Formats: sequence, structure tokens, C-alpha cells
Amino acid sequence: MKLREIIKNEKDYLGTTIMAKATQAQQPVSAKAAAKKRVVKVDPYGDAHISATFNNLIISLTNKNGQVISWSSAGKMGFKGSKKNTPYAAQLAAGDAAKTAFDAGLKRVDVYVKGPGAGRESAIRSISQSGIEVVMIKDVTPLPHNGCRPPKKRRV
Repeated sequence: MKLREIIKNEKDYLGTTIMAKATQAQQPVSAKAAAKKRVVKVDPYGDAHISATFNNLIISLTNKNGQVISWSSAGKMGFKGSKKNTPYAAQLAAGDAAKTAFDAGLKRVDVYVKGPGAGRESAIRSISQSGIEVVMIKDVTPLPHNGCRPPKKRRV
């Protein structure tokens, strides 16, 4: 096959002419790059894992095997510092992740919430409002059974 050069006389927003590059046959993708990009099977029923810490909020929507379909966080949505731990940031992050998963075919989720953060409830509401049905909500925050020894008493 011969290479054909395709030139389009289109103009971008500045008015300069855009010229397309010559099209070539697809180069074979290396095995490492092919292994990195894996295809996730999207079932209509999955899990939503919400990790709400004091500093950030992370939402992962997975299938029942635990493979991530879509994810988002307050930091990914552009919030910085203490604004990441707000209900509004949680609402935007959950809406972003839920929209991507809904478009991929996710319809119903079990929600697992972990951590003491501020945006726990608003993240669940946002997932529900984006068209994904919330079947179950479970709090999986780890609780110590009197774990680590506390620091010694302060002498003033």
C-alpha cells in the first residue's frame, strides 16, 4: 500500500490553515501497552466505594469482581486544600464518576462508605440523582478494637 497524503484546507479559530499529517497503517501496539489497557466487563449491577477522609474524597464504581469501571475524586474535579473535603466537592466528584459509569451500562449499585469525611451523604445522593439506583448503603469504616497505645500524658 502506498501512503496517501491528505491535505485539508480547514482553518482553526485563529484563522491559520491546518494541514493533516500523512495517514499510515496502524503500527502494532507493544505487549506492555496492550497489557496496560485492560477491558473491564460492565454489568448492570455493581459496587460504589466511597472513601471520605479528612483531606479528600474518592469514589470508585466497580463491577462485582472489583474491577474499576470509573472513578473520580474531589482533587480530580479541581478543588484544592480544604475545599476538597466539602459536600459540594463530593457531589461533583460522585456525579462525574456516576455519569461515566452510567454511560458504560451500570444501572444499580451497592454503596460502601468508608471514613469520617464531610461529603459522604451528598456523594450518595449525587450517584442516585445521576440515574443509578442505590440498592444498599453500608458503612465499612475501620474501627480499632483498642489498637495502638496512645501517647503518654502531657505534663504542663
